[in-house]
Amino acid sequence: MELHRTIAGEVVSIRPIRIADAQMEADFIRRLSPQTKHYRFLGGVKELSPIELKHLCQVDGRHSMAFVATIRRDGLETEIGVGRYAPNSRSDVREFAVTVADEWQHKGVGTMLMKQLIQSAQCNGVRQLYAISLSDNEAMRALAKDLGMSAICDPNDMRQTIYSLQL
Repeated sequence: MELHRTIAGEVVSIRPIRIADAQMEADFIRRLSPQTKHYRFLGGVKELSPIELKHLCQVDGRHSMAFVATIRRDGLETEIGVGRYAPNSRSDVREFAVTVADEWQHKGVGTMLMKQLIQSAQCNGVRQLYAISLSDNEAMRALAKDLGMSAICDPNDMRQTIYSLQL
C-alpha cells in the first residue's frame, strides 16, 4: 500500500518501512537539525547504532508499524519523514512518534504520516495512540491540535506533554 501526493512541486510517497531501509533511515536522521533530533529523541542524539536502526526498520505491521515519506532525488529514494507506533503494556494502546525533515516541516507531511498510522492502528484493534513530547515542541503541538488529540502535562516530568488520541 503506497500513497502519493504532490507537495511543494514534488511527489511524496508514503509507504511502510522495510528492513532494507536502514541506511535510508540513518541518512535521514543524520540530516536532521540538532533541534529536530532533540525533539525526536528527547535529548542529544547524533546517530543511531546499526542495531537501533534495524530495530526501527523491523516492524510486524500489527503490534508495531512505521511509514516513511519519501521523494526521488537524483534518481534515489530519499526519506523526508517517518511516523511509527510501538507496543505498550496494554494490547490496545500504542506509543507513536512522527519526525519530518526540517525543510519539509509545516507542509502536511506529518499529517499524512499520522493519517496512515491512525488507519493502520484502527485496522489492528488499537484504541489509543499517545506520544510524549517536550512541551516547547510547537510543531507537535500544532499537529496534535489539528488531529484533535488531547494534551496533558506529564506528571512525571513537567517539561513534557503527553498527547493522546482515542480511536
